[in-house]
Amino acid sequence: MYNIGLVSLGCAKNQTDAEIMLGILASDGFNITYDASEADVIIVNTCGFIEQAKQESIDAILEMAQYKEDRCKLLIATGCLAERYSDEILKELPEVDAVLGTGDYDKIAEVIRDAFKGEKVVISGHINRTPEERLPRILSTPSYTAYLKIADGCDNNCTYCAIPLIRGHYRSRKIEDIVDEAETLAANGVKEIILIAQDTSRYGSDIYGENSLDKLLEKLVEVEGIEWIRVHYFYPEAITDSLIDVMAKYDKICNYIDMPVQHGNNYILRRMARRTTQEQMRERIKKIREKMPDCTIRTSIIVGFPGETEEHFNDLYEFVKEVRFDRMGVFTYSKEEDTPAASFPDQVDEETKNERLDALMRLQQGISHELNKEKLGKTIEVIVEGYDEDNFLFYGRSRGDSIDVDGKVYFASEDEVNAGDIIKVKILDADNYDLTGQMEVI
Repeated sequence: MYNIGLVSLGCAKNQTDAEIMLGILASDGFNITYDASEADVIIVNTCGFIEQAKQESIDAILEMAQYKEDRCKLLIATGCLAERYSDEILKELPEVDAVLGTGDYDKIAEVIRDAFKGEKVVISGHINRTPEERLPRILSTPSYTAYLKIADGCDNNCTYCAIPLIRGHYRSRKIEDIVDEAETLAANGVKEIILIAQDTSRYGSDIYGENSLDKLLEKLVEVEGIEWIRVHYFYPEAITDSLIDVMAKYDKICNYIDMPVQHGNNYILRRMARRTTQEQMRERIKKIREKMPDCTIRTSIIVGFPGETEEHFNDLYEFVKEVRFDRMGVFTYSKEEDTPAASFPDQVDEETKNERLDALMRLQQGISHELNKEKLGKTIEVIVEGYDEDNFLFYGRSRGDSIDVDGKVYFASEDEVNAGDIIKVKILDADNYDLTGQMEVI
C-alpha cells in the first residue's frame, strides 16, 4: 500500500482537519510516514488567511514538489488556499495532481485513488458542507493534549477577513458529539483539551438558538480523564456573565481567555465591523478579572488597518498600556482580495505598519515581564512537556500558557517526571515570557 506524507500549515482548526485526513487514510489501509522522502503521496494542507500564509503555503507546495523527482507520485493541495484558489493552483502549479477544499477533507482517500488513475481531481466550493461525525483521527499534538473543534465557519464578517469566503457560515457541532469525542480522546490518554472554532463564544447560537458555550463546558467537565479544558478565540461581546461564572466555577476549566480584540480605537473598530467599543471591552475585561483574578487574557491586534492615523494608533497604544494583557500577538494588516477593507481608501504603507508593530511589541514585552515578576514565589500547576538538554531543566506549560503560542515554565526536579504529568512548580525567576522554578514534591 502507498505511503502518505502530510504537511499542515496554519491554525489549529486546519490542523484538526489534517488529523482527520490522516485517520481516514490509515483506516483505509494507507501507511502514514513522517519522512517526505519515503512518501508516495504528499498532501500539503494549506493556509490562506493572510498574504504571508499564502506565500508559505505556495513555498511548501514547491518544496514538496521536489520529491516528485524521486519516489513521490502524487502531490495534493488541501485546506484554505486550495479552497479559495483551486483553479489557479492547478494552472500555476502543474506539479499539483489534485485539489481538495475545506468542506470535503473527508473525501481524501477517494481523491487519491482517482488521482492515481491519471485524473486531475478538483473538489471545492462546498464551504458550508460539514463532514459526518466520528471520523477517525490521528493526533499530531503531544499525546496528552488535543484540539477539539466545536464549530466551523464564521458569520461575523469583519471587513478585513476572508474566513467566511473560505470556511462558510458558522456551523456548531452538537453537544453530545463533542462530548463523545472528548471521551474518546480521554480514553486515549489526553489530559488537556483545547476547544477551538473561529468564534467559540457564539457556540450553539445556530443550532440551539442561544450562545451555549457555558452549557457545553458544564458537560465537558464531567468527562473523566480530562484534567484541563482550555478555550481559544472568544469575541468580547459574546463573553456573557453566565460564561464567566461557569469558567470561574470549575477547576478543570483553565482561567485562560484568548480574546482577539483586533484594535482599541472605536473608529477603527467600526471600520473593521467589530461589534464592540473600547469602553465595552474594558468592561468585559474588568468583569473577567473580578470573577477570575488569576485569569490569563491573551489577545491579538492588527496595526496599519486602512485609515489608521497616528492618533488612532496612539489611542490603541494607550489602551494596551492600561489594560495590560497577559499575552498579545501583533500583526500588520494584510490586504485580502474580495474583502471590503481591500477597497478602503487610505491604505497604510508597510514601513508605518512595521513601526507600529514594533512599538506595540516593545510595550507588551515590558508588560509581560512585569506580570511574570508578580509570579515570583508563587506555586503554579504545570503540565510537563519535556527536558531541555542545554539548560538541564524540565519544561512545560502553566494553565496560563497554551501550546505553541505562549511561554514555557522551566523547572528543576530531583525526581523523574514524564511528559503529560501535571505537577506543582514554585516560581523562582522570570524573564519577558518564560518562568523558571523548582518542582514541589507533594
